[in-house]
Amino acid sequence: MADNALVRLERDGGLAVLTIDAPPLNLYTAELHDRFADAVARLEAEPARALLIRAEGRIVSGGVDVSLFDAQDSAVEAKALFDRMLTLPDRIAALGFPTVFAAHALCLTWAFEVAVACDVILASERAKFGLVEKVVGLTPTMGGTQRLAERAGIGRAKEFVFTGDTYDAATLERWNVVNRVLPTDGFDEAARAFAASLADGPTRAHAATKRILGHFAHGGVPEANAHVTTIAAELYETEDLRNAVKSFLADGPGKATFTGR
Repeated sequence: MADNALVRLERDGGLAVLTIDAPPLNLYTAELHDRFADAVARLEAEPARALLIRAEGRIVSGGVDVSLFDAQDSAVEAKALFDRMLTLPDRIAALGFPTVFAAHALCLTWAFEVAVACDVILASERAKFGLVEKVVGLTPTMGGTQRLAERAGIGRAKEFVFTGDTYDAATLERWNVVNRVLPTDGFDEAARAFAASLADGPTRAHAATKRILGHFAHGGVPEANAHVTTIAAELYETEDLRNAVKSFLADGPGKATFTGR
């Protein structure tokens, strides 16, 4: 386990759990960015089989420490800041294993942009989400607008950012942004169990699925079709596929265990 005042990275078998813990509001700061980036670097160097991102406290995040924006004196300085901020969700999106974001309560700006960079978003019934940068005359800079558009469509992304309103979990589930809305009671345990179930699965196959969908996002069905058979065929080099096929034939479906190899 790696601990610091702002971010914790724990491992439980194949599951990694990254916890944001910067009370009282879990605001994005330069220091939090550094701690978060350090945790992602460890995951890049020693991959997990699945990752759960969660937060401590009464909210997921109240947004960005606005003094960061005030400190930028020019467009050149601002671009350097925004380029650095964007690396965080981009690196999470590039991880080669399933990533799950658990939102137990209010989740604004940078935290939402990290959420939509994950593969799956789980939300409690009382969670709310927003990109509220309009209050300081800014547009979101960490990829949230375009990743929201990828999930919900351009019209919904414009509405979400233009209004700066907060939207409840049920609405974002209807928009196909949130994958599942879970009861508030027991939410953390349910999110951990969901992520752990992914970590226990055929994670090399899950990585292949991410690669195929990456091609789809870039070039639609034709590009995905151009790569899917090669990507799938490579799974014949994994122990998991070989052993699971044998298990299926010998014992029927659902009996195989997976190691991620």
